[in-house]
Amino acid sequence: MERYRTSVGIVLIVVAYLTFAAFNSQVLSGNKLDLTEHGLYTLSAGSREVVETIDEPLHLYFFFSEAASADLPGLRAYAERVWQLLQQFESVAGGRILLHRIDPLPFTDAEDRAAAFGLQAVPVGANGELFFGLAATNALDGEEVIPFFQPDRETFVEYEVSRLIDTLANPDRPVVGLLSSIDIAPGFDTQTFQPTPGWIIADELGSRFDLRTIDPVEFALDDDIDVLIVIHPKDLSEEVLFSIDQFAMAGGRVLTFMDPLAEIDSASDPGVLPSSVAGFSRLIESWGASLVRDKVVADADLALQVSGGDGRPARHLSILGAGSAQLSADDIVTGALESVNLASAGMLSPRDGATTEFSALITSSVRAAPADAYRVQAMRGPGELQQDFAPTGERYVMAARLSGRAQSAFADGDTRTADRSEPLAETDNLNVIVVADVDLLADRLWVQVQNFFGQRIATPFADNGDFVVNAVDNLLGSSSLISVRSRGRFSRPFDVVADLRREAESRYLESADRLQAELAETERKLAELEAGRADAGVLSLSSEQEREIDRFQDEKLNIRRQLRDVRFQLDREINSLGMTLKLVNIILMPLILTLMLYLVARFWRAEPPSRRAPGVE
Repeated sequence: MERYRTSVGIVLIVVAYLTFAAFNSQVLSGNKLDLTEHGLYTLSAGSREVVETIDEPLHLYFFFSEAASADLPGLRAYAERVWQLLQQFESVAGGRILLHRIDPLPFTDAEDRAAAFGLQAVPVGANGELFFGLAATNALDGEEVIPFFQPDRETFVEYEVSRLIDTLANPDRPVVGLLSSIDIAPGFDTQTFQPTPGWIIADELGSRFDLRTIDPVEFALDDDIDVLIVIHPKDLSEEVLFSIDQFAMAGGRVLTFMDPLAEIDSASDPGVLPSSVAGFSRLIESWGASLVRDKVVADADLALQVSGGDGRPARHLSILGAGSAQLSADDIVTGALESVNLASAGMLSPRDGATTEFSALITSSVRAAPADAYRVQAMRGPGELQQDFAPTGERYVMAARLSGRAQSAFADGDTRTADRSEPLAETDNLNVIVVADVDLLADRLWVQVQNFFGQRIATPFADNGDFVVNAVDNLLGSSSLISVRSRGRFSRPFDVVADLRREAESRYLESADRLQAELAETERKLAELEAGRADAGVLSLSSEQEREIDRFQDEKLNIRRQLRDVRFQLDREINSLGMTLKLVNIILMPLILTLMLYLVARFWRAEPPSRRAPGVE
């Protein structure tokens, strides 16, 4: 009887499994449950908004070489995830997106078509060439492509597809003016006769907007410019300052990057700060904010590791990694970002009596303090900033939005611009974003650039680029792509380990400074005793003096031993935490799961008392 019940149970389980598999295949195949923190596997609301702007059907052609990828299981799995994402776009579009999957076999029309679209063909050894890209067309013969889906950019796939669709659905791109005293666009080296690549941020802006470079000397501000980006506005003429001010007074949107120490300014020499941005600071002050002169933010909590003077890693108090706690969650520009890296950033504050609304976007931690800009520029190693660092307990603003009612810096007129007899004295609709750092735009702080078969591939490790493009999109009044662009990362930092490292390093520095001071004092006393013996012209000292010298020598050796011990102890707590985590992951968690399964099995195998034979215990 028992064997019969077991056989029936197995048959029922098999039938139930097959029934569920069929139901799942036919009904639930397109449904997923996404439990990730940022909904990484769910089409975002911003992507849905982008799709809603499509007026005429778009054709999306997904090219993937099946045979060439036969020996690349990881790439095939990634391609399947991309295909499923494209299917989600097609599903929500309601017929406005027509999706095609094409296998461009060698020597076929499909291969020729992929090449005609400009997709990247990657050699994969004996298997030939591999295509893995996306091409899209609209009804007006417009074309946009993603040449190759780089696996290490999986985080940005949804944004790239959304941007491609948005570009085709809205072919008229917004006009963005770029006024910069630093050359960030691609150029040509007259010494090597080789082209020089521009900054990645310029590529990002150029791919998204109609980017127009404005010469700060031969200044001309086109009437159709929607947003003006001003980078390191040093030594601008009064005419240029007046034009920018009036652009803002007339409702134009301005995004500016300025700081007391722009390290990327190639014209700056050691010991001499870069050219003055005082002229533009006058505009910022009239618009409701002040930039502290000759001071930069030093922060013990946000300091990033760099190579120290002795070649060992050291934390640099003025090269900062602002995390989500320092990025305003209330502003769409920064609300979904995770990290922005800055270097020698300045400090902004609301001006007394200003009618403008001052909203902080990026702030320091409470373990921060102002540092002298000259000292930061001239120091030989990052350890110099730590020697007498004393946090003030105050949060310093490094980026802010200025909005609302504001006064013109030329409210009383401008005698040097006689042709402008009636300058705008004020506005009720100021919209300006001020970033007290220029260096965050540099590639080294946020992106790793590699050459991929002649194509530059940029892999971001911070959200600096997203922050800049978010700011421009927001100033233009667009928010759809911001919510797509600023989604979470697949790799998450281990904040507990980072906090523990900072605490251990802080204790190390405190102990090291104390021991170094004691060592210096001991060596000074020894030098005094030795000098006393030389001044007295004697060859020997009294027994008390000899014992004193021996005591100081022993104390000197003991202090040095303690100093070495403190240095060796720096990573002990972190290593201990690592062993604890390994113990939990490798031993403890499997034991807990095994115990839970054992208890469940015992519960289900236990026979109910009502069915036991009479008299059986």
